[in-house]
Amino acid sequence: MYSRRGRSLVALFDPIGPPLQRAELIWQFRDLCDLHHARPVFYQVSGENLPLYMDIGLIALKLGEEALIDLTTFDLADRNKAMRELRYILNRCQRDGLSLEIHAAGQAPLSELQPVSDAWLQSKRVREKGFSLGRFDPNYLRFFPIAVVRLQGRAVAFANLLETHSLKLASLDLMRAHPEAPKRTMEFLILSLILHYQAQGYARFSLGMVPLAGLQLRRGAPLTQLLGSLVFRTGEQFYNFQGLRHFKEQFQPKWEARYLAVPAGLDPLLALADTAALIAGGLPNLVKH
Repeated sequence: MYSRRGRSLVALFDPIGPPLQRAELIWQFRDLCDLHHARPVFYQVSGENLPLYMDIGLIALKLGEEALIDLTTFDLADRNKAMRELRYILNRCQRDGLSLEIHAAGQAPLSELQPVSDAWLQSKRVREKGFSLGRFDPNYLRFFPIAVVRLQGRAVAFANLLETHSLKLASLDLMRAHPEAPKRTMEFLILSLILHYQAQGYARFSLGMVPLAGLQLRRGAPLTQLLGSLVFRTGEQFYNFQGLRHFKEQFQPKWEARYLAVPAGLDPLLALADTAALIAGGLPNLVKH
């Protein structure tokens, strides 16, 4: 998946496939950019593929870290403090009447979930985002399985889910809860999904990326605080990044670095600004926030 903003063609995530196939796809994307007189930008790519991006003349900017749960070792019955706290949360939420249901793609009651999404957006005082962040759009959500949390029959939270046929990875995309939902509803949703995908035989479950407070070039000097402030200002209001990392830490994830790959010699601010504008839904929305 990629999108254009200004002179940047921004690809989301690494290409999928064996190493040689990934390398070829990266070169093909570079050729596509040359054809359209655009600069190639790869957003949220993994460290293992950085040599492939450097081969086409890109450098890497570390954006943040992705929280990944190893489902082969996750054990809610473990006696350590973290798992005891998670067991308490799950049991308490179940006693309070929360339950989880998972709908196949195209089967979720989206009209029932729309008010939950609207209330969440209003409580955060933000607009819908896009590109790397999920959005509430029925034409988009109908392609994904959707998990719904109910309290005494009423929908109070939901998330759409990204799955792989290989069972290697499942991930959250859009996740929202009504502001009047019980306090630990989000934790209940994530825990229930971890256990669900563990039972399905998946290897890992992703809680998504948390941007870094300080952005640094992999080669060269640190970017200024102004750079990070300008580009990720909308995100900081959308999700409290420090609070988001603390929230995800309780599930005992492994953190893996994620990068932005941009052409060498290009001011990274240009690529970052184009990417942020795509996520915000356009430069006017970026400036408003």
